[in-house]
Amino acid sequence: MSLAKGLVIAAPRSGSGKTVVTLGLLAALRRQGVVVAPAKTGPDYIDPAFLGRAALRDAVNLDPWSMRPARLKHLASVQATGAELLLVEGVMGLFDAAADGFGSTGDLAQLLDLPVILVVDADRQSQSIAPLVAGFANWRLGVRIGGVILNRVASMKHERMLVGALAATGIPCLGAIPRNPALAVPERHLGLVLPGEVQAFETFLDAAAEAVGNYVDLARLRALAAPLPEAAASTPSLPPLGQRIAIARDAAFAFLYPHLLDGWRAMGAELSFFSPLVDEAPRADADAVFLPGGYPELHGPALAAADRFKAGLTAARDRNALIYGECGGFMVLGEALVDKAGHSHAMAGLLPLTTRIDRPKRTLGYRRLAQAGDLPWPNRLNGHEFHYSSAKQSRMTPLFAAADANGETLPPMGAVIGRVMGSYAHVIDAA
Repeated sequence: MSLAKGLVIAAPRSGSGKTVVTLGLLAALRRQGVVVAPAKTGPDYIDPAFLGRAALRDAVNLDPWSMRPARLKHLASVQATGAELLLVEGVMGLFDAAADGFGSTGDLAQLLDLPVILVVDADRQSQSIAPLVAGFANWRLGVRIGGVILNRVASMKHERMLVGALAATGIPCLGAIPRNPALAVPERHLGLVLPGEVQAFETFLDAAAEAVGNYVDLARLRALAAPLPEAAASTPSLPPLGQRIAIARDAAFAFLYPHLLDGWRAMGAELSFFSPLVDEAPRADADAVFLPGGYPELHGPALAAADRFKAGLTAARDRNALIYGECGGFMVLGEALVDKAGHSHAMAGLLPLTTRIDRPKRTLGYRRLAQAGDLPWPNRLNGHEFHYSSAKQSRMTPLFAAADANGETLPPMGAVIGRVMGSYAHVIDAA
């Protein structure tokens, strides 16, 4: 059986339009009958939701900082199964990495030996694009720039100037997408909003597909794809939280990594899902309850009024089920959540903490974690932190000893009371 092929869509910097171009590529190729599997570099939750909607296939995260090389190759191979092309959207700029210098899109492209399609924002530049692209193409020998897609091109004259300059680099220009206000995606404090919240998302996606289909040479792009490396089977390194895991999933608890859920299913766990926003309780026989991250601060009144949900959590605690919350889920396990307007909303009350949306700047970065709870995972873990809230809590055992990507010690994270535990960290993989 021939190996699936892949490409990485990257950019010199954030804000160049690689998400919109990737969405347009997925939708345009799907219109042509090409089966494309989407993936996202790094720990992002929101871009994969968009990518999945565009491809009509769930996207997967490939995180070269948090995940072992064998795990990355295996996940990429599994994701590409049944598809003709794996399309991986990058994160930030091509060579932007964590504080320790590892985990860039370039690292992932080199590991998977996939060509990079560089999306370059052509706004307010012309011939200078050539040294920019040449610099990226020659920066690291193991990273191949297969082609360039120009974005936000002002006119035909502008396009001719750009393409003429690029000719000297020897790197093919695959297309030039004109400026188009219809291709802007709204944002929220944690990044892009979720696709279900974008009015007329399908209209936006149609506009992206039309732009890419009309201005990008899709046949030439597909011809640049390279086979994925052969991957040995990889056992998930984060075992299931229990045999029967009840998982909160709705607009307030939307941040779930597919590789975790797939790994738990593969290891025999039975997963069920419930919506706290419609006051559903976790199933009564669950031996573990997982509250993932999301946007609980946008749904304070509904969560405060969700009496069946909160009673179900208390019952799970009383039967000694493991209850684990990450970021937004950690906030909901507390006594109160104070939203950005200063309104306080009563939460589950299983941990003595109050959280507030009050930070002027986001807390962001990779985390090296060592756990002190009953999580059935290795002691040392890799994760990510991203939030604008703060937590005021009583003295209690923290869930994690923590360090940043450089190994610099951070204050302990989270809280543990018996088998109820949580923190702001989103755990990605074993260290």
